[in-house]
Amino acid sequence: MDLLRFNTAGSVDDGKSTLIGRLLYDSEALTIEQQELIVAKTKEKGMQDLDFSVLTDGLIAEREQGITIDVAHIYFASDKRKFIIADTPGHVEYTRNMVTGASNSDASVILIDVRKGLLEQSHRHFYISQLLRLPVVVFCVNKMDLVHYAEEVFLDIAVQIQKMCEQAEFKPEIHIVPISSLKGDNVVHLSENMKWYKGKSLLDYLEGISIQEQEDVFRMDVQQVLHVQNEEYPDFRAYAGRIASGKLELGALICALPGGQKARVVEIRKHKTLLEQANKGESVMVRLDTDIDASRGTLFVNEKDQPKEDKAAMASIVCLQDKPMNLGSTYVLQTGSRKTLVKIDRILSIIDPVNPQKRMSSAVLNLNDIAEVELHFAAAAFMDTYANNKNNGVFILIDRQRNETVAVGFVR
Repeated sequence: MDLLRFNTAGSVDDGKSTLIGRLLYDSEALTIEQQELIVAKTKEKGMQDLDFSVLTDGLIAEREQGITIDVAHIYFASDKRKFIIADTPGHVEYTRNMVTGASNSDASVILIDVRKGLLEQSHRHFYISQLLRLPVVVFCVNKMDLVHYAEEVFLDIAVQIQKMCEQAEFKPEIHIVPISSLKGDNVVHLSENMKWYKGKSLLDYLEGISIQEQEDVFRMDVQQVLHVQNEEYPDFRAYAGRIASGKLELGALICALPGGQKARVVEIRKHKTLLEQANKGESVMVRLDTDIDASRGTLFVNEKDQPKEDKAAMASIVCLQDKPMNLGSTYVLQTGSRKTLVKIDRILSIIDPVNPQKRMSSAVLNLNDIAEVELHFAAAAFMDTYANNKNNGVFILIDRQRNETVAVGFVR
């Protein structure tokens, strides 16, 4: 069975954790111990409906506050495919965790409380899904039981969602589903309470999502140079790292950046296993037909498809720290194993997720701000645009004094 990674997002108390619990419970993916835990915690709280949030809200602080703070990863399988769910926080303070949880997803499930409609966080989460270029977004209009499963209430919110999606620069595949995660309506099984709804259940949509792999060019970050001299491996020299995108084959002519030295691949291995080819996501050792000047931070690329040696770039960034980011400040930019100093030369505009066409000017970036900026590098980082190569077009900015991640960015 193939694997689908998706994240859940929404505002506080929209029912993300309950939805995931219902999804697992109704698809019979829970162990007996987990089912017993749900029943016991429900009785402790004196609740009539099963309390599914105990499955994902693992931190003590989360259970005390009744909100999700950290990113919880849940693994389960239906009859048709395997899933990894990233249950991400809804509170505005933890938007950075939502970016982290969604970064490796193939799709996003955004919950909306039917009583509240679209909130600023709903717009923010959808805009972040656009930045990440997630190809599928499923909107779940939750708590339909609290409005007596009224079709007209759902349709009003569905119109709001469609208007929001029409403003999107990147247009993903959109589905809108009326659900009650507490009661189980349209989560795994179609609801008897909403016979007016002619679409599929949430699980049916998730099972039917087709994952289109991006045809990436070859990029490999060197993380370590191995030089071994013993009886089994006399004068063994190899470059170890993870293939960020594309594939590497025996005999390929590669170029090492910076420097531009070229060499041909004569061996690809995983420990003692020799390979004819290695693909995106694999960590391998590579031997070349000639020694080159390469170390941690070197980027191996296909000789015919090299990124530009630019010392400036336009990027979209999401501010992840409480302390303001000031115009002209210097940070460490990291992508893969590569690091370089970078300065924010210009803040072109701050984007309002509720109205993306509205652009605001500012000299500082505050927590959760989404902005378009111009960056200047101390040395070329050899990145691609995010639209062309996700794995080599994304980066983080690190505070030099505190060594904390302060922003995540996407090369435009």
